[in-house]
Amino acid sequence: MSVNSEFKFSPELIAFIKEWKGKPGNLIMVLHKVQEEQSYISREAADQVSNLLDVPLATIWGVVSFYHFFKLTKPGKHNIQVCLGTACYLKGGQILVDELGKQLNLELGGVSTDGEFSLEAVRCVGCCGLAPVMTVGGEVFGKVTKDQISGIIEKFK
Repeated sequence: MSVNSEFKFSPELIAFIKEWKGKPGNLIMVLHKVQEEQSYISREAADQVSNLLDVPLATIWGVVSFYHFFKLTKPGKHNIQVCLGTACYLKGGQILVDELGKQLNLELGGVSTDGEFSLEAVRCVGCCGLAPVMTVGGEVFGKVTKDQISGIIEKFK
């Protein structure tokens, strides 16, 4: 299988991968770093990791498809995460998901047609006292109501 010659990791990421090559548990560490740089694990990224670590591509796909942390599709420019952990769920987290889906014409795990927004559910953001919580690009919004959604979205357009 040939690797896309236009796809390249940063020199820092390549150095990181080479540093971790012989260490136990290296694959997950490397994949975390790849996702940090690329925002998801693309086929081209998996191919390059396979070549650099001498790990079969099937092993890499086994890891990235098993752990929910890894994303296999490129998220939108503004990734929206809605907490559906116990506290957030009980205080209306699903209502936020439904309203975001309606306003952005998105399903969970989807990306808007213009690539601006993606929507995902997460299990805990660590802000249970602010339930329900959502994040947009890492910015935390707490005690969110359905009526606040359009204003939050507008802030990122």
